[in-house]
Amino acid sequence: MKRKHLDLGQYKKEAFAKDKELKNEYDKLQPEFALVRLILKVRMKKKLTQKMLAKKLGTKQSAISRLESGRANPSLNFLHRLAEALNSRLEIRLVPR
Repeated sequence: MKRKHLDLGQYKKEAFAKDKELKNEYDKLQPEFALVRLILKVRMKKKLTQKMLAKKLGTKQSAISRLESGRANPSLNFLHRLAEALNSRLEIRLVPR
């Protein structure tokens, strides 16, 4: 029997329709996911490996790995240093709902 692959978008749509609490929790995490995606995008655009970025920050590659996998809770100071290492500026905004 041929194995059917599940499309992630379709899976999320079905799961969220069944479980509103799951959807709410997922939505709460979106700012963190967006930050992780942005860090990855900028690092890759600048052609930096995790190890190279870690060296610029004075930290270990494993710290960058944890950050990019969403398993870290970086301080504002770390994010400022990260932005500097990526030749970027950190902006944090509160947006009214």
